[in-house]
Amino acid sequence: MNAREQALWTRARLGHCGPPLDLLTARFDRHVYAPHAHEEFTIGVCVGGSELIDYRGGHIRTTPGSIVVLAPGEMHTGGPGSPTAGYAYRALYADPALLTDGTLGGVPHFREALLDDVELARAFRLAHTELSVCPDPLEAESRLPWLLTALARRHSTSRPAPDLLVGAAWVAHAVRDRLADELLTPPSLSALAADFGLSRYQLLRAFRTTMGIPPYAWLAQYRVTRARGLLDAGGRPAEVAAQVGFADQAHLTRWFRRVLGVTPAAYRNSVQDAR
Repeated sequence: MNAREQALWTRARLGHCGPPLDLLTARFDRHVYAPHAHEEFTIGVCVGGSELIDYRGGHIRTTPGSIVVLAPGEMHTGGPGSPTAGYAYRALYADPALLTDGTLGGVPHFREALLDDVELARAFRLAHTELSVCPDPLEAESRLPWLLTALARRHSTSRPAPDLLVGAAWVAHAVRDRLADELLTPPSLSALAADFGLSRYQLLRAFRTTMGIPPYAWLAQYRVTRARGLLDAGGRPAEVAAQVGFADQAHLTRWFRRVLGVTPAAYRNSVQDAR
């Protein structure tokens, strides 16, 4: 691989003790894949150039923003779609079970491998980029199965499962309280769902409908609130990050800026100066 061709693998984990899910960020000028197959679904989003993929006896040509879904066990290959330009994409490799939570009829079948869904492509690309930088287990479990279920419900032959859940608000508040009580090592969503006799999709839907945001975002904002109090008391950002459950200071900074608009260090300094 020459210096201009790059491929980066990242392994996210769905919950602290959950299964792994591999993410690939790739940019190639001339690389051509040998024929191969994966045990998982391969879901890719083209982010630059064009890739030509041989699949199911035909050819798929990607363009920026297109989604490609390749089924488990099906042979395929890929290479540049143009002799003068390369291709770049983000891909994830998902166990088939991750696409079945919110559907009926078992493992979904995608008649078309090339999909045009601007909203879903944007959401996949954003989640992939952010989890490649900081593969937080709860964030990965909140975002990726939700997006994979949406993919199956929108574009496969599977029928959507009913969305109505009696007691959704009660479930959401109970999950919220568990996350707050165990903010350093939060339980996985799959474990919480099993406690309530629900699928992970049902639990996520109940939480998002009631709270307006997914569980990882609620917990991150709760951690920011706790961190703010510790910074007020003179805590250092690196120490505070560990005390409230963030992976490191960079993880705390990312969320602190999202919620309050400033870095933890700037906030601490302003508080100390005011005193």
